[in-house]
Amino acid sequence: MRARTLALTAGASYIVIFFAAIFANFLVLENLGQDPVGTVQNASGLVRWGILAFLVTVVFDVVVAWALYELFKTHPLSGLSTLFRMMHAAIMGVGVFALPAVLSMDSAEAILGQVEVFNTIWLIGLFFFGIHLIILARILGRPQWIAGFLVAAGVMYMADTAAHFLLPDYDRYAEVFLALVAVPSILGEMALAVWLLVKGGRNQGGALRPPID
Repeated sequence: MRARTLALTAGASYIVIFFAAIFANFLVLENLGQDPVGTVQNASGLVRWGILAFLVTVVFDVVVAWALYELFKTHPLSGLSTLFRMMHAAIMGVGVFALPAVLSMDSAEAILGQVEVFNTIWLIGLFFFGIHLIILARILGRPQWIAGFLVAAGVMYMADTAAHFLLPDYDRYAEVFLALVAVPSILGEMALAVWLLVKGGRNQGGALRPPID
C-alpha cells in the first residue's frame, strides 16, 4: 500500500476511535455511574451499543497500530511502538468482557463493581498506551509541536495510572489528573489524526521517511 493510503487509513481510524470512545464513555459509562440500576433497566439498548462502541475502538486501535507500523517501518522503533499499542488494545479487549454482565444485574453495587473492573483493566492498558505515544513521538519527529503533545500525553497517561495505584487519596486529585491527561491527549492525538489525513505520506513522492536521528 502507498504511504498516503496508509496515512489516510490511520487518520480515519483515529476519527472513528474518537467518536466511538466519546459515545461509550459519556453516554454509557457516565450514565451507569450516575444511575446504575435505572440505566440498565430503562436504557439497556444504550448500554449494549456502548459495549459495541468499545469493541469498535479496539478494532480500529489495531488498524491504527498496523497502519502506523507500515507507514513508519523504516524507523527502528516502529516495531516496539506497535507492540505497546497492541498491548493496550488487547488489555482493552479483555476489559470489555466485564461490561455485558451488568445487563443481568439489578444491584447498583454489583453494576458499579463491574464498571470498576472495566475501568481498572482499561487504566492498566493506558499505561502501555502512554509508552506507545512517547515512542511514536520519537518516530514522528515532525511536526515538533505534535510530537511534544504526544510525549506529554504519554507521560500523563503513565502518571495517572501510577497515581491510581500509589495514592490512597487519589480521589482528591482526580480532577487535576483528568485535566492533565485530557488536554495533551486530545490536542496531540486529534492533531496527529488531522495531520495524517491532510499531510501524512506525502513526502518523497508518497513514501514517508521519518527522521531517525
